[in-house]
Amino acid sequence: MQVLKFGGTSMGSAQAIDQVCNIIQHKKPQGRFIIVASAMSGITDKLIQCGQLAGQGQEQYKDVLQEIENKHLETIRTLFPITAQSGLISQVKKRLNTLDTLCDGIFQVGELSSRSLDKIMSFGELVSSYLLAEKLRSNGLNAVWKDSRELIVTDNVFGNAAVNFIATNHQANQYFQQETADYFVLPGFVAATSEGETTTLGRGGSDYTAAIVAAAVNAEVLDIWTDVSGMMTADPRLVSQAIPIAHISYEEAMELSHFGAKVIYPPTIQPVMNKRIPIWIKNTFAPDDYGTLIHTQDGNNRSYPVTGISGIQKIALLTLEGSGMVGIPGFSKRLFEALLLEKINVILITQSSSEHSITVGIHEADMLKAKTAVDSEFSQEILEKRIEPLSVERDMAIVAVVGDKMKNHHGTSGKVFAALGRNAVNIRAIAQGSTEKNISVVINKNDVKKALNVIHEAFFETPLKQVNVFIAGVGNVGGKLIEQLNQQHSYLMNELGLHIRVAGIANSRKMAFGHESINLPEWKVLLENGEATDMKAFVQKIKSLNLRNSVFVDNTASAEVAAVYGEFLQHGISVVTCNKIACSSDYSYYKSLKDLARKFNASFLFETNVGAGLPVINTLNDLIRSGDKVNSIEAVLSGSLNFVFNNFVNGASFREVVKAAQDEGYTEPDPRIDLSGVDVMRKILILARESGVVMELDDITNHSFLPAEALNAPSVDAFYEQLDVHADHFLQLRKQADAEGKRLKFVAKYENGKASVGLQSIAPDHPFFNLLGKDNIVLYTTNRYSQQPLIVKGAGAGADVTASGIFADIIRSAR
Repeated sequence: MQVLKFGGTSMGSAQAIDQVCNIIQHKKPQGRFIIVASAMSGITDKLIQCGQLAGQGQEQYKDVLQEIENKHLETIRTLFPITAQSGLISQVKKRLNTLDTLCDGIFQVGELSSRSLDKIMSFGELVSSYLLAEKLRSNGLNAVWKDSRELIVTDNVFGNAAVNFIATNHQANQYFQQETADYFVLPGFVAATSEGETTTLGRGGSDYTAAIVAAAVNAEVLDIWTDVSGMMTADPRLVSQAIPIAHISYEEAMELSHFGAKVIYPPTIQPVMNKRIPIWIKNTFAPDDYGTLIHTQDGNNRSYPVTGISGIQKIALLTLEGSGMVGIPGFSKRLFEALLLEKINVILITQSSSEHSITVGIHEADMLKAKTAVDSEFSQEILEKRIEPLSVERDMAIVAVVGDKMKNHHGTSGKVFAALGRNAVNIRAIAQGSTEKNISVVINKNDVKKALNVIHEAFFETPLKQVNVFIAGVGNVGGKLIEQLNQQHSYLMNELGLHIRVAGIANSRKMAFGHESINLPEWKVLLENGEATDMKAFVQKIKSLNLRNSVFVDNTASAEVAAVYGEFLQHGISVVTCNKIACSSDYSYYKSLKDLARKFNASFLFETNVGAGLPVINTLNDLIRSGDKVNSIEAVLSGSLNFVFNNFVNGASFREVVKAAQDEGYTEPDPRIDLSGVDVMRKILILARESGVVMELDDITNHSFLPAEALNAPSVDAFYEQLDVHADHFLQLRKQADAEGKRLKFVAKYENGKASVGLQSIAPDHPFFNLLGKDNIVLYTTNRYSQQPLIVKGAGAGADVTASGIFADIIRSAR
């Protein structure tokens, strides 16, 4: 004999019931079947609402009753031919009249008891299972309807009754041995006391009914037909990459269901596990899908140590602590007895090895009741200050990582904690059973989705890793970056295992976020239709999305944007920036950002602050990390200035060359930012700091070659006018260098704790002499490179190379 259970949206409509009948008929040649049916979708909630309204003395319960009646009558008219409808409608109305009478009595008394509510809720299962039996008969099957209340015996704890298995097994065996039908249809969820009072079996009661009956008759298999294709490695509503679990052990299924996997409830598993009856979870609407088979095998063929991940939200954490607990027996017993007397379910337990504290997790709805009960139990100890009043933390969640193979697979715990740590998910409490099949962590409820995703990614999605990028600044550099990300998308996935998604973009006018990710070819249209830019709102949105492996990219030159880096880093969000303001601001701010990145395990990368896409900072970092010491740095760090002086030849005026550099995009819109030397000062400051020196911008000497009138001109146009006025000044600089056979270069230098920038005439034997175009060059003289400096040289300006440097930092942060 096989037992089939249908519920959820499987019983949600006439069309769904038709699908159920088709599944049953396909099993026609395979033996005898017991079919357990839930109420039609939404009916149980309506029944509860009806009872509550009646108990509150509100006549609106009659309207809800009418809705319930209309739903069932509509189902009858859709499922059955007109000739059969009259008798069925009469039977259903007879049951609903009984319900009406019961609700009227509750209305008159103005009180809804647990016993009455059980009777009210039973009508959903009783009517839907009766209609399913009649439909099977109308299809020519030898089917009978049997009231589960005549088979399943419970105690009188209404709302969540406990089963008397001895009496139930006796009655079930006696009935099914005597009856000769091929199909038995039973209502799920409902049972009765030995006196015949209607009870219900609590959450997941219909599944439980099927398991009780399956165990009683020693069924070959228990099929749970629902609206999903089996159990998944995680909740697919929260983890889009979740995959089906084909085989799972009873113990694993119980652990996952205990911690929130709603496909099956823990009580369902126990009766059939004791009899070693397989449970097959199948999809009513995709019957050909394999589903999940729960049985004795432990899935040794699986390549993952973890079978699945689940989570429970709305958890409160209770902590009882105090020095008076150490070495004194009985505290745990009294704590749990106080919770037991209030019928509070304990979900998680963890205790410090010093016996100084014990922490338990409960449902948030019970926390006030728990606080009152426990403080009352320990009132004397609290008064004597031997223990503290019960500490209660709300807005928590539990994430459980489950797998039979975890026991023999070292490093699983480390992988879990590392994945959470990299994404700034704070762990409030940890519990691991002695069987080593479950690692449970308590975290803030706002981090649940991210936690499930990063753990799932760590165990099930290797080598593919999702990276969520938020970009501020989509001008020349930002636009090129988006172009490169789009171009390299397939390569990154196939070769590096990185799925980089742009989740948000902003410029000075507009900002926009993608539902999942932004369609990169359409980013300009999306941004144009976005909302007005508000940097505080942009930052808050990124934090509230709380996406895993998040990276904030700053392509601006904005001090306002640079000021928010700390907010990102302390939330575990990496920062990649070509904006030099943060790293060249007060040393204390620069240092604080570096410290935050270390503390919260986030990346703070700014390679493009110096040399655009050149590996200037990474090379310096590698030298320092490997134990080398920097003695001096000499560099040409402005691609725009190098372009200007390389082209300031053959009769061209200085003004013409600067304007050409601006038109080519080599300078800022205000060329004075480049020509003043301040930009180069920032760059040499950053290199000095990265070599381990504490230095401020004011400590750097700037030998400016610009006349004060040009530097302080009230506008860009006025600046260009001043270049014409002082044309002879610039011409003399060039002529003097030419006369000496030298070339003009704007050089930055650090040595012996001091730094300077300024225009220099470079001799032909110097490495800077032949530096062409907009190239940069850096010479590192160190203990190891003392005879010949280490040279980094190449293009140091331009949107393409800067974007490529930012791109490389994004990849570096992800890996």
